[in-house]
Amino acid sequence: MPRIIHTGQALVDAVARVPALPARGQNVMASSWELAAAGSVNILVAAARSGATCVQAGVVGTGRNGDLVRAALAAEGITWSAEAIPDADTGLCLVLVEPDGERTFVTTLGAERRLSVAALDRSAPRPGDLICVTGYSLAVEATRAPLEAWLADLPAGVAVVLDPGAVFAGLSDATRAAMLGRTTVWTSNLAEAEAILAGTETGTGTGARGMAATAAAVSRLLAPGGVAIVRDGPAGCAVHAGGQTTLVPGFPQEAVDTNGAGDAHTGVLLAELARGTGWVVACRRANVGGAIKVTRSGPATAPTGAEIDAFWAAWPRP
Repeated sequence: MPRIIHTGQALVDAVARVPALPARGQNVMASSWELAAAGSVNILVAAARSGATCVQAGVVGTGRNGDLVRAALAAEGITWSAEAIPDADTGLCLVLVEPDGERTFVTTLGAERRLSVAALDRSAPRPGDLICVTGYSLAVEATRAPLEAWLADLPAGVAVVLDPGAVFAGLSDATRAAMLGRTTVWTSNLAEAEAILAGTETGTGTGARGMAATAAAVSRLLAPGGVAIVRDGPAGCAVHAGGQTTLVPGFPQEAVDTNGAGDAHTGVLLAELARGTGWVVACRRANVGGAIKVTRSGPATAPTGAEIDAFWAAWPRP
């Protein structure tokens, strides 16, 4: 079975639940807080819980945060291929979660930014593997340079999956073009997809709105035959593959915590692709995975494959 190899940052989230964001210079009282492994861990955990073989290729530090990341990966049977950075700890991301589930982030830079081609090489990708890239790796020179060099020398038959994040549209034209030209699968939320279209000739004046039109427009920016998946929370997602766009309905839930919902969607999707599931069914299962995740607190709280099966079986049919 193909492996899912994540090249991005495994971080630790410091999550605080707040009644609202404080005004500048002011304070609010959090009702609770927790530390949890997150970042690329979210996607890998979701994929592993759907039966995929997963590898963390991005580097992990030493210290309390690095130990927490490795423990979270080990608990799900996920391996990490790069050697630990001996003199630096993994970075921390402060996450403020509001009552409606919306979240705001402040991220520090740590050992996970000391990436190298040699470290990535230790994941030993082979044909059929799915290489996951996050736009946040491309936003910082320390991770962008080795990642771009490594991607340029991947063996034939390896699929590159881009999770662009909010930063991708703001990268240089050269960085965006090089990454899009290597991308086999794009998976993002609607705002991220519309942002990249707004900054390209393809997007200018197209009036691409909504998941379906946006997915089709994004697909034209990718490597030949590239597939674009654009999600919009409870509305579900659209997938453009093989020249055809399909809307895959979502499963609206009362959200408790949206932190990691997109990651859960991506992880389930990748696990299904590794299994050989067709695009529409893979997207439907990913929609279920995201729907279940928003009902749970914490970033890496994606459901198992069996929970996805049970949810779908119980969902009311027309």
